[in-house]
Amino acid sequence: MATASFRWILQLHKDVPKAARFYAQGLDFSVNVVTLRWAELQSGPLKLALMQSPSDIVVSEKGYSSLLSFTVTDINTTISKLMELGAELDGSIKYEVHGKVASVRCLDGHVLGLYEPS
Repeated sequence: MATASFRWILQLHKDVPKAARFYAQGLDFSVNVVTLRWAELQSGPLKLALMQSPSDIVVSEKGYSSLLSFTVTDINTTISKLMELGAELDGSIKYEVHGKVASVRCLDGHVLGLYEPS
């Protein structure tokens, strides 16, 4: 038996309900719990927890952030949907031998990697 098991990834956000909508509508996460200060979402086995950041902490500026990487079926449609929800494309879509890759900055500057296999 393992001594530890993965519980969730935690991100800090200024507006938790807005961030939960972003992941639910933009990347089809299931929302298990959402309050003004806390949300728990799920995509397959991945659990994502969102917590309201303390007011004196800048969540993320355009510097380094954790990267959540997602495989998508249509990168162009996914990017359009995410941008409608407030994301910014971080660079251009790259066309690699193995497929298309792109990065977007979501709410509060967190980085999402998108991959569409060829």
